[in-house]
Amino acid sequence: MDAISKELSAEFSISKRYSDNIIQLFEEGSTVPFIARYRKESTGGMSDMDLRSFYDKWQYLVELNKRKESILGLLVKEPAASEQIKQKIRNAKTKNELEDLYAPFKKTRKSKADEAKEKGLQPLALAIWSGDYTDSTSAVQAWLGKHNVNITPEVALEGVVEILSEAVSNDSDILKQGRIELLKNGQLSSRVLRGKKEQGEKYRDYFEYQEPVKKVPDHRVLALLRGKKEAILKLSIHLMGETGYPRSLAFPHLNQLLNSDAQISHNLSAVQWRYLNIIWEHKLLAKLESDVLAQLKERAEEGAIQVFANNLQDLLMAAPAGAFRVLGMDPGFRNGVKLAAIDEQGNLLDHGVIYPHEPQNRTQEACALLTKLIKQHKIGWVAIGNGTASRETETLMKELIAQADLDCRAIVVSEAGASVYSASPIAIQEFPDLDVTIRGAISIARRFQDPLAELVKIDPQAIGVGQYQHDVKATQLSKSLGNVVEDCVNRVGVDINLASVSLLSYVSGLTNRIAQNIVDYRQQKGRIESRAELRKVKGIGDKCFEQCAGFLRILNGKEPLDESGVHPESYPLVRKMADHLALKANELLNNSSALQQLKQLAPSFAQAGDFTYTDILNELAKPSRDPRPEFRYAAFDQSIQTLEDLQEGMTLEGVVTNVAAFGAFVDLGVHQDGLIHISQLADRFVKDPRDLVRVGQVVSVTVLEVDVRRKRIGLKANGL
Repeated sequence: MDAISKELSAEFSISKRYSDNIIQLFEEGSTVPFIARYRKESTGGMSDMDLRSFYDKWQYLVELNKRKESILGLLVKEPAASEQIKQKIRNAKTKNELEDLYAPFKKTRKSKADEAKEKGLQPLALAIWSGDYTDSTSAVQAWLGKHNVNITPEVALEGVVEILSEAVSNDSDILKQGRIELLKNGQLSSRVLRGKKEQGEKYRDYFEYQEPVKKVPDHRVLALLRGKKEAILKLSIHLMGETGYPRSLAFPHLNQLLNSDAQISHNLSAVQWRYLNIIWEHKLLAKLESDVLAQLKERAEEGAIQVFANNLQDLLMAAPAGAFRVLGMDPGFRNGVKLAAIDEQGNLLDHGVIYPHEPQNRTQEACALLTKLIKQHKIGWVAIGNGTASRETETLMKELIAQADLDCRAIVVSEAGASVYSASPIAIQEFPDLDVTIRGAISIARRFQDPLAELVKIDPQAIGVGQYQHDVKATQLSKSLGNVVEDCVNRVGVDINLASVSLLSYVSGLTNRIAQNIVDYRQQKGRIESRAELRKVKGIGDKCFEQCAGFLRILNGKEPLDESGVHPESYPLVRKMADHLALKANELLNNSSALQQLKQLAPSFAQAGDFTYTDILNELAKPSRDPRPEFRYAAFDQSIQTLEDLQEGMTLEGVVTNVAAFGAFVDLGVHQDGLIHISQLADRFVKDPRDLVRVGQVVSVTVLEVDVRRKRIGLKANGL
């Protein structure tokens, strides 16, 4: 374990002391949010993102070591496993390298090379390779007669190729260098399969395509692999400017692979090169091509998952509108517009359905009910889902507000995932007697109030802010997105007296069961008045309390510090700080003058540690602060309702719905997102679109191109 700590220390450029501390904290069951927030002295202030990477690498190295021990144990009874191979296994840095070394020893069935060896062709293969024998038909025939091998020269030479191919393609050094060679100098090509042009129209950019492997972006790799999976495209990799076996892979120890004592120079003979070229085409290139495509896929999946994670984080951390009374509207034509009015805490006040659009056109009746609901429940905002009939509903609502002089405003919001929530067990438990469509309207209204609190109830994969999310490993994606939600929830903090089970379950140290216990305790006892009271909840012991307490907020409770992010373990220190100024602890809250004095007195409290002391002062300065930005909304152009209404040169306002490696998608209110390509984000080079735009951001754009047939909108960003 000490070796692992040293390796992690080097990789993350931290002292081994910090590396040891972090491993110990993880082994003790501490969560990433807790360590990142309350154990900065032990980590040197490492961020939650770096701690996630540290944890993943630590787990990888632990699993790698276990696999090494397992393989070395299996090789004890393998006479062919030399000490040199075993040492290479001990020194292996990756799982791929380790499995390459072990591959020759884990055959599950007889290979063609094995069959050739059983026929006695191993000496012939070595003789031809070393130049002692030619591979002419007559020479091979003579060798077969001399050694009483009763097969034809043609079959014998096929066996020679199999023996040599296996020897070369089982060598871990050759495989490693071969992958490096293809990744560095390879050319990735694709072509459309015969008869698939019409079916694969969406892949037409790749019907005749090639690009250096090292330059292919992640999103293109996933597109190509999807085309391959759908049997539209044929993919291949070859070396640029070179044919046959690469000379960079001509290792001088190939003879040892054939159990020969003969030595060989770097300068291989013409015969040896000829056989290497046969091996390259016969077996090695296909194996390396498969390995490199797998590496590209893995890299692209990691990139796609990171894009999804970044977008999800931006969406969850979007500005909350706050505690307003909201009317949620889930628009539709034939099935009507579903309505749900909620109060400042998200509780359902009223609900209904109106049919203002075709085919019913009951507009007058709809306006009467809307007016009644808005006035009766003192609605401040109307949140309209951005699906079918959203613009028509928005137009209706804004005209009604103006005509009836209603004291509220209307806004279109993303309804991604609302239908998933409405049919989920969580929604059924919350509103067992309501129709699924009404539950959807409630979700739309609540996410306007607080996106984070509502979106945690939905499977992150259903929110739809990813790039090729359906092409990546589901378990890896789920883990990554779960981490994002956990980090966001703990960064914002949770009001324990208002939070749902879904929200509480993401708090550091709390399981779904304990979250349910907290809600049950609230329902039975009433308001929770202090963090200390949490210890009365079933399942919250010392370790659980340590991990969760700092992230749970109690407003207007018995202990004023409970509404801040100061951990209860630091309350004695805060009281000591207050005593130093002849104040009470609660008198430090929002007291800039006192906190400035304490900042100057930092050396007096050195035992707390610089990170901890600074964090405490920041929390006392703004005890109920929310790290999310201020709320802002886009004003869609009411004259632009459909794709056909768009014209090149128009300047419009929209909302960023998705950010990918190649640009950003923007909702303009026409039921089809437009794309700002990365080259159109600014008049300067942009490496990462997220440097300029985030999901939920309101942006001004100019329409560059409208392709109605392909439903594509090209945009240029203004003023970023």
